[in-house]
Amino acid sequence: MKKIKAILIGAGLRGQTYTDYALDHPDQLEIVAVAEPIEDRRNYIKEKHHLDEAMCFEDYKPLLDLGKIADVAIICTMDRDHYEPAMRAIELKYDLLLEKPIAPTAKECADIRDAADRNGVQIIVCHVLRYTPFYMTLKKVLDDGLVGRIMSIDAIENVGNVHQSHSFVRGNWGNSQKSSFMLLQKCCHDMDILQWLVGEKCVNVSSFGKLSYFTKENKPEGAPSRCIEGCPAKDCYYNAVKLYLEDEKNDWFRCAATKKTAPTNEDVKEALEKGPYGRCVFDCDNDVVDHQVVNLEFADDTTISFTMSAFNKGGRDIKIMGTKGEIVGDMSQSKIEFYDFAARTWREIPVEAFDENVGHGGGDEGIMRDFIAYLNGEYTGKSIADIDISCENHMIVFAAEQARLQKQVVNLEEFKKSL
Repeated sequence: MKKIKAILIGAGLRGQTYTDYALDHPDQLEIVAVAEPIEDRRNYIKEKHHLDEAMCFEDYKPLLDLGKIADVAIICTMDRDHYEPAMRAIELKYDLLLEKPIAPTAKECADIRDAADRNGVQIIVCHVLRYTPFYMTLKKVLDDGLVGRIMSIDAIENVGNVHQSHSFVRGNWGNSQKSSFMLLQKCCHDMDILQWLVGEKCVNVSSFGKLSYFTKENKPEGAPSRCIEGCPAKDCYYNAVKLYLEDEKNDWFRCAATKKTAPTNEDVKEALEKGPYGRCVFDCDNDVVDHQVVNLEFADDTTISFTMSAFNKGGRDIKIMGTKGEIVGDMSQSKIEFYDFAARTWREIPVEAFDENVGHGGGDEGIMRDFIAYLNGEYTGKSIADIDISCENHMIVFAAEQARLQKQVVNLEEFKKSL
């Protein structure tokens, strides 16, 4: 297997996660350069991957000005910053590992797809759920005909109340004008997975959802604009002091709030006093929905009901109903059960174990392993999707958002023609 050389554009938590694969598998992947505006994150990549200062950039433009110096560009910038570096890297004939979503608009997604096809480059979008033992098992048993013909699916994306407050209220993805709308940034995973499991094209979409709870109208009486100033709502689930400062084991929250890879309590305290993560969750500039339902109709008459909600512990649940039986799955427990119509009994379907320290149910490591095998022409699995499929499944998301905003059923073919 040839070792893949890569440049990294965007060294936040996702960029660090994907490139950490090179630390455990130096024979498969080598990071040769990084572009990241935040010095602490840039230095993390520099030190971990032993990069020369000359190969560390604050901006992606001078890095790409060097021409093609590696096989792959890993792009993990914020949603609205995917398009320009992706298009430039494609013109340089880089293959891409592109963090989801592809881009914040349907047209930009199509532009990236068309540029990839025109230049003959491979783009794999980071739909990491495809690479988890849980969903890979579901895909296999469905393709093997376990439930017969799939008739209906109920799927739930349990965002988690605290995760919602962190990422989609206080955090980078709370305001659609700064990032993208909720279904695109959080649930393009799920639209992609559902189409993959069904194996047919989606034809019609409807959707309803709103921002109802994390609003200024629900701010506790007397609450300050920042939790650290002292809030009378002592039992608030979203107290930033408790979540970020007092919980010293929550590296994800603390690193995100401070934009540092190894923050101290003083760093966190300063972030809560000055930064966005210290704000009262009922007094932010968030505008993305906190609950939404999406209904999908596929070409083979399969129907799907998908729910995204903040008001739960977190995780993903799925129920697949077919002509031979039904499957009930809980991703957080990595558990799948099958009810057999013929035997009238339940039985558990084994799911391969994975390292619980690996993010997204094993998907973060899985995508890197499969991506490298794919580039080497050694891939034999079912998870990899090319940019044409990823773009098509993104269109389901854009159509669903139009359906939500206009309260209408949207036909996918008509929607794509309207672009």
